[in-house]
Parts: sequence; structure tokens; C-alpha cells
Amino acid sequence: MEKEKKKRIKAGDIKKAMRIFSYIKPYSALFSLGFFFLLITMAASLAFPKLLSNLMSATPENLNFSVTLLAGVLLFQAIAGFFRILIFVNVTEKSLANIRQDVYAHLIRLPMTFFNQKRVGELNSRIASDTAQIQETLTSTLAEFLRQMAMIVGGIIILAVTSVKLTLFIIAVIPTLMIVAVFFGRFIRKYAKQVQTEVAESNTIVEETLQAIQTVKAFANEIFEIARYRTKTNQVAKTAIKGGIYRGAFASFIIIGIFGSIVAVIWFAVGMIHSGELEAKHLSEFILYAVFIGGSVGGLANVYSNLQKAIGATEDLFSILDTEIEPISTEESTEVIPDFSGEINFDNVKFAYPNREDVTVLKGINLEVEAGKQVALVGSSGAGKSTIVSLVLRFYNPTSGTIYFDGKPASAYDLHTLRNLMAVVPQDVILFGGSIKENIAYGKPTATEEEIINAAKKANAHEFISNFPEGYKTEVGERGIQLSGGQRQRIAIARAVLKNPKILVLDEATSSLDSESESLVQEALDNLMKGRTSIVIAHRLSTIKNAHRIVVMEDGKIIESGTHQELSNRAEGKYKMLSQLQFME
Repeated sequence: MEKEKKKRIKAGDIKKAMRIFSYIKPYSALFSLGFFFLLITMAASLAFPKLLSNLMSATPENLNFSVTLLAGVLLFQAIAGFFRILIFVNVTEKSLANIRQDVYAHLIRLPMTFFNQKRVGELNSRIASDTAQIQETLTSTLAEFLRQMAMIVGGIIILAVTSVKLTLFIIAVIPTLMIVAVFFGRFIRKYAKQVQTEVAESNTIVEETLQAIQTVKAFANEIFEIARYRTKTNQVAKTAIKGGIYRGAFASFIIIGIFGSIVAVIWFAVGMIHSGELEAKHLSEFILYAVFIGGSVGGLANVYSNLQKAIGATEDLFSILDTEIEPISTEESTEVIPDFSGEINFDNVKFAYPNREDVTVLKGINLEVEAGKQVALVGSSGAGKSTIVSLVLRFYNPTSGTIYFDGKPASAYDLHTLRNLMAVVPQDVILFGGSIKENIAYGKPTATEEEIINAAKKANAHEFISNFPEGYKTEVGERGIQLSGGQRQRIAIARAVLKNPKILVLDEATSSLDSESESLVQEALDNLMKGRTSIVIAHRLSTIKNAHRIVVMEDGKIIESGTHQELSNRAEGKYKMLSQLQFME
């Protein structure tokens, strides 16, 4: 995982972070009301030391009045604080809901190049932790920052009215505390951000191992994974403890600074009282304000650290939002391509993956897939078969050359509309958590129950689904783990049948099945391919003997092309060699 940048808060950082307030704008009236209550609590906090000082120096005649006034201010502050928090939480949660929706809508429309460079666990953890950090900032940290700043500035002004000389003495002490607070804040942020990053990495381990739990257990790697997770969490603890040393040192300094400041203020004030420059009755007021101001300065370090984390979290989220997306609208496309037949042509297509630009995967591919015909791609692993499929699905664009659909360049079509005319049945089918019905309906979310059942029948899936006690309402489990490989494949085929695509992609759809399942799946696939432009990646050549055309690939090039019969009769041909290896007893 990429390490996060460690830096101080700068004007540019604050400007970037202010983008978050664009999500608060729709609730600006409510936010303003919350800010009004915040001002009330700030004013009450400023008045508290003065009122407390008056109570401490009250005479028997005005003692009850002083305590009643102080109690009234505290009650008023408590009520205002309740409504301030209630309103800020309301605004924050609505704004965060919009942020999460925007980030997810943007994330899901990012190109495959982005996901090739990021881990799912990292993205999931980052979004969760960053939004939580922003939530904390908008509900409490920001208010605390304003309250403490008001306490410092307002307290100094109130003290200056009484004695400028003593106030200047206090001001001479405060900057030292503030400088050290900022200094320690930088170190605290450094380790807090590092812990946040390492926690995200440990969460990735958990997510990956749970997603691949069958593989973990099959290889008896439970101990290995436990050790891997222990190492990472120990690293988190080590970093957090190191950060705790700085926080502890900072807390110790603040204790010394606050109490040392109080002692210094008292010492200086007593000298002024003896010289007649200050009345003794003002001493308690100065001490109380010095304590409150010192406490606010000390608290600023923690608030500053939280603001730094919030700014970092905001940058992370907006870095996702600033990544260029695929041209896919969030609205359901109503565009229709009239008379689309599904003919595909590769014209001298070359391609290298963006994260491996020095490795050319496809080297001048010229390929014609006639409408309604079945073309099979065969060859060894790494020959470029899956890359051709990825380009057909427009997960990537060619480095050079052009791909045509019905004689028009791929770029001439709306991406969402074009993909909506395709369907994929992969080798490793991943089903969504939910029912069988919901997974089949993924091919056409508006499908009726009758359409879903018909699709299942065409996919040879209706019989086994009906044998389940809950039928189509049967839960498939995480990633479809409660179903066999053949059952998952047939559900994927039913999903494709329901979508009724013009172009069908089969990526080794039967390679991992037993003979009985393969027979049922192959029969369903044969029915599905009728009348559709089909691109089939196959390792089992027996499944493609009837393909209209077989294309043999090697090292990113097409080296042979023809029917099964033509290629089998070609002397010294690659396909003939593969056939002999697979079909020999």
C-alpha cells in the first residue's frame, strides 16, 4: 500500500479540505442554526471564569444571586450544547451519506487500470476510515477548535480590560506553549497516519484470507495467515506505542506548562498587588482565565492533530473523486443501437497494459468475428486470449490500432450501451451474496419471475434449483460458496440468457467442471450461443470442435486460423499438436 504523505497544514491543504463543505451547502440553513448554538456555548464558556470569580468573591448579600446566575448560564450552555450537537450530527450524517454515495458511484465507474493498481481491502478500509475521520471532525473537532480559539482570544481581551501589564505577561508565556503544541502535533500526526495506514493493511489481510478461505484451508495455511496477521498487528502496535511516547511527552509538557504558567502568573500578580498596580479581588479572575487559556492552548495540539488527519482523509477521498472515470452515466441509459448485429473487427491492434507499458501483450492483431458466429481462441497461457476479451469488453483501449463493432470504431459507441449488449460467462463465477433469483436477475434487474424461470430452464439450472427446499429463494452464500462449481456456472449462464446479449464471451466456462456438470453446462452454452456473436476461450478443445472459426494464438500473435477440420489437417500446425495431445487416449 502506498504510504501517505506527511506534511503540515498549509493554506493549500485547507483550501482543498474546504471542498467538503460543498456537501454541507444543501443543509446550510440548518448548519447555520447549529453554528448559532455553537456561538452561544462559546460565549458561555468565556463568561464562566468571570462568573466563577464573582462567586468566589461574593458577599453574603449577593451570594445567592451570583450562584443563580452561574447556574442559569450553565443550564443555558447545556441546552445550547445539546441542540448544537444534535444539529451538527444531523447535517454531518446527511452530508456523509452524500459523500459515500458520490465516492462509491465514482469508484465503481473507474477504469480497470485503477483497480489493477489498488487492492480491494485497501480501498474499502480507506473509505470507511476516512469518512469516519471526517464525521468526527464535522461533529466535534471543528466545534472544539473554534471554542478553544474563542477561549484564548476572548480570554486575553477580557483580561486586557483589567490589566494590560499582567495580560502581556500571560501572552509572553502562551506562544511558547503554542509553538511546542504545533511541533508535537506534527509528530503525533505522523504516527497516527502511519497507524491508520497499517491498520488498513491488516484489514486487507483479513478480507483477502476470508474471501479465499477455501484456498487457505486447502493449503493448510491457517498458521501462516495467523503469523502474517500477527506480524502486521504487532507492527501497528509498535508504531502506535512509539506515537504514544510523543503523546505522553506532550501531555507531561502541558502539565508542566499549565501549572508553571499559573505559578508564574500568581507570582507576577502578587508583585503587582504589593506595588498597588492590581487589586487583590482581580487575582482569582486572572488565575481562572489563565487556567482556561492554558487548557485551551494545550487542547489545541490534539485538535490540531485531528484536523490534520481530517485534511489527510479528505485528500484521500477527493483523490479518488479526482481520478478520471469511464464515460458511464449514473442514470440508466435509454440509448438503443438500431440493427446492431455484433460483428467485431480488430484492425492491427497492439496493446500493453498501462502498469506494464514495456511489455507488448498483443502484437498487431487482425481478427474478424462475423455476426452470429462462434470464434474460439486457443493457445498457451499468456498468449493474449484474455486480453482480446478485455479489449472487446472495453476494459482497456488499444495502444494502437482500432476495434470496430458493426463497422464503426468502438469509441463511437456509448460505453454503457455497448457493454449492455454483451454478456460474460467466466471460468470462476463469483455470485453476489443473496438468493439464486437475485443472482439470475442481475442480468436483467427488471425481469419477471417467469422470465427468470425460463432463463434457468434454458441454462439447465431449473431442476437443481427446484430441488432446494427454498427454490429460487435459496441463499447462495458468500461468493456462491454453498453451490457447486457446475451449479454456479449454470446460474451464470441463466444470467446471460436473461440479458439476451448480442455478443457473448465465454472464458473457459467448462474447464474446471466434472464430466457430468460439463455436459449440462456445455449443452446450456450451445443453446446460449445460437444466433449470437460468441468469443470462446477454451483449453479443452473438445468443447470448440464445432466453432465456426478457431484462432490459435502465441506470444500475442495469431499464428493459425480455421475450422477444427482445417487446422487438424494442417501438417506441423500448433492446433494439430494440441489436438493430438488432448485427444489421444
